[in-house]
Amino acid sequence: MPDQLKTQGLLDIESLPREAIEEILERARFFQPGPGETYKRLEALKGKTVVNLFFEASTRTRVSFEIAERRLGADTISIAAQGSSVSKGESLVDTLNTLVAMRPHAVVMRHAASGAPQFLSRHLTIPIVNAGDGTHEHPTQALLDARTILDHRPSLAGLRVAIIGDIAHSRVARSNVHLLAKFGADIILCGPPALLPPELAQLAPGVKLSWNMRDALAGADVIMMLRVQLERQYESAMSAGEYFRFYGLRPEHIELASPDVIVMHPGPINRGRELSSEVADSQRSVILNQVENGVAVRMAVLERVLG
Repeated sequence: MPDQLKTQGLLDIESLPREAIEEILERARFFQPGPGETYKRLEALKGKTVVNLFFEASTRTRVSFEIAERRLGADTISIAAQGSSVSKGESLVDTLNTLVAMRPHAVVMRHAASGAPQFLSRHLTIPIVNAGDGTHEHPTQALLDARTILDHRPSLAGLRVAIIGDIAHSRVARSNVHLLAKFGADIILCGPPALLPPELAQLAPGVKLSWNMRDALAGADVIMMLRVQLERQYESAMSAGEYFRFYGLRPEHIELASPDVIVMHPGPINRGRELSSEVADSQRSVILNQVENGVAVRMAVLERVLG
C-alpha cells in the first residue's frame, strides 16, 4: 500500500492512520533539542525545494516551516498571496500548476477555503502539506499539540481534554478532535452557543459539548484555549469584556482542573479576551513549548513526505 504522506502529502488528520501519527510524533522527539542545545541540522532534504504558499497571514506556522525546511537542508521559497499572480486574478489551480512547472518537490500551503489542499492534490503531481485550510483542518498544529502533551504525560489515552472558545471557526479544534479521538482521549468542546454548533458532537466518538466553562474544566488534564476568530465571524460577536467574563481562562479556573493540568493555546493570544496574562505566563502554561515543538514536528512531517 503506498504511503499516503509521500504520494499526497499531509492533507488532514482525519484520514491519517494512527500508526503514521505515532511515527511522526516519535520522530519529532528525535528532532527536539535538549537543554541548552539548538535544533539539529541535517542534510536529509538536500537538493529538495519546498514552496511555502500562504494565502492567509501567518507568523508561527510559516516561520516554523521555513526553519524546519532549512534545518533539513532543503531550499525554501516563501510566497504570500499579495505577492503572487493570484492578486492579479489568476486562479489557484493555474498558480499551483505554474509553480509545479518549475519543479519544486513539495508545496506547503495555507488557504482561506476549506478543502483547498484536497482539491489541489487531485490536480498536482507533487505532495501538499496543509498549513491550515479555512475552518477545516490544521494538521501540523494538532501534531505539535500532541507532541507537547506527550512531553508532559505518558499517553494521550484517557486524558480529559477541554477545548474552549471559538469552536465553530477553529480548524485547530477539528484537527485536535480527530487526533485525540484516535488515541482514546475524552474530549469536551466548550464555547458560546453561537460558536458551538450541535453537529460538532459528531466529529468523533465520545465528543461532548458544553456551554458552561466551569463544567468543561472540571477534572481536565489539558485545557486548550482557542483564539476568537473575529475575521471569520459574520454574526455579531460578544465584546472582549463579555467574552472574557464567561469564557476567558483565569487563575480561579485552574483550581477546577486536575492538579497537574497544562494550559495550551495555538496563538496568537488575545490577552484579556481568551485568557488572562496570569494564566498565560504561569507555570501551567505550555504555550511557548507548543511554538518550539512546531519546528520539530514540521521537520518530522517534511522528512516523512520528502525523505
